[in-house]
Amino acid sequence: MCFHNDNFFVVSGGPGAGKTTLLVELATRGFPHAPEVARQIIRQQVKVGGAALPWADRAAYTTLMLEGSIESYVAHLDAAKPVFFDRGIPDTLAYARHIGLGETEALERACQRYRYAPVVFLAPPWREIYVTDSERKQDFAEGERTYDHLAEVYRQCGYAVLELPRVSPAARAQFVVEQLRLGG
Repeated sequence: MCFHNDNFFVVSGGPGAGKTTLLVELATRGFPHAPEVARQIIRQQVKVGGAALPWADRAAYTTLMLEGSIESYVAHLDAAKPVFFDRGIPDTLAYARHIGLGETEALERACQRYRYAPVVFLAPPWREIYVTDSERKQDFAEGERTYDHLAEVYRQCGYAVLELPRVSPAARAQFVVEQLRLGG
């Protein structure tokens, strides 16, 4: 069985490119969002002393990302209004390819089984706003490579990739609203 919801919009991109800030801005305009699964996993694994982390057991981390992303997707299936996702299931496939994880067939099947709206918004690398923190340890060059993998995977999965402009959060939100003709 395949699932598809044209009210599910993905906002993705490399680390530190302003995705979450954009989603918070969209929320102030009445558009709900599903939080990033990867950061939730990192927090939970650090709290319990687990190894399923991007700097430890990457395969286990990838498995948890896929499971969490599917759970988030399914949890929002009944949404009749637009919901924005801070990353989508294809992000997990892009990550797996980025780290050279050999086994990606299950990820590829999940990307085809759980479909979002056909347009995906990608936040490009943006050096002026990029910062690291306890959960984001990648340097800027790694963020650029991540962005490239994401763009490639989303296109391979049949999505139209629309790059977000490097403008204020309010202007980015207005860009998204206008592109989707959502009003607000």
